[in-house]
Amino acid sequence: MTTKKFNWGILGPGRIAHEFAKGLQVIDDANLYAVASSKIERAQEFADQYGGAKIYNSYEALVNDPEVDGVYIATPHRFHFENAMLCLNAGKPVLCEKPLTVNANETRELIKTSREKKVFLMEALWTRFLPIYSVIRGWLDEKAIGDISLMVGTFGFNAPKEKDDRWQNPELAGGTLLDMGIYPIAVSQWVMQSQPKSFVAMAQIGKTGVDELTTFSLKYENNVISQSHSSFLSNHVNDFLIYGSKGQIRIHPHFWGTTKATLTVNDQELTVSRPLRAGGFEYQTEEAMRCIRARLLESPGMSHADTLANMELMDSIRAEIGLKYPFEP
Repeated sequence: MTTKKFNWGILGPGRIAHEFAKGLQVIDDANLYAVASSKIERAQEFADQYGGAKIYNSYEALVNDPEVDGVYIATPHRFHFENAMLCLNAGKPVLCEKPLTVNANETRELIKTSREKKVFLMEALWTRFLPIYSVIRGWLDEKAIGDISLMVGTFGFNAPKEKDDRWQNPELAGGTLLDMGIYPIAVSQWVMQSQPKSFVAMAQIGKTGVDELTTFSLKYENNVISQSHSSFLSNHVNDFLIYGSKGQIRIHPHFWGTTKATLTVNDQELTVSRPLRAGGFEYQTEEAMRCIRARLLESPGMSHADTLANMELMDSIRAEIGLKYPFEP
């Protein structure tokens, strides 16, 4: 028996939506079915590029289309909450670009609605589903590097200083923490499988009122420390290192989307490569489809609890560095 192709709808055909659409092209039982944009020309252009899509000039029209099996939300951070709520209330499963929301209160509200309505909800933190991360998890589980003491991660690049760009716009929840800092946080939490006990954070707030450089240290059980930086001001190495009593693991640049990791023990290096079938988004999409078909409300690989823990930590870091968005209560 052949499985019916899974019909995806996309809200917001911006730059990240292209990565999602490229991933769909290598999933045999998935289909780009519909695209919605407030500018119908953008939806049309996107549909023309990736083929076979219906176009809508309103999000409501897309989520009310009975042929849509799941919705990928690719709008700016600020709108994730209202867009996801629209989908959940319409009974449409949601895969929402990270961060799931701007703050933990919004995340709690979405999780509550997902459970009440019995509709799947997942934050699209694609890194966790990349093939190389299964290799790294194996090394961690077998304690190949012994007891972990330190993690160091950087995510920085020279970002264009365009005031209209989402990155620099406080009204769109711009800045480095929610966009980039979320990755070393998510990887640290994934390595430790727990929340930090304490943290310290510092930042440079730019002219537009968003964080252009944020640095934070997280302290976990057994005094394990994770140090990370997110920056628009300079190009960083963009790898992630895990140091242990017997050796180290290097997750190669760009660690959030990499295909390579190196295990070093007793000066012996083992580098493993796990190529991607497309750009890397395909793996989280397949996971979402698997969960939706199994009638799950969340993915064990990126659970509601994990998403909420990351959001609560980023709320605390923002409070520490004095970053509040103008639209927040």
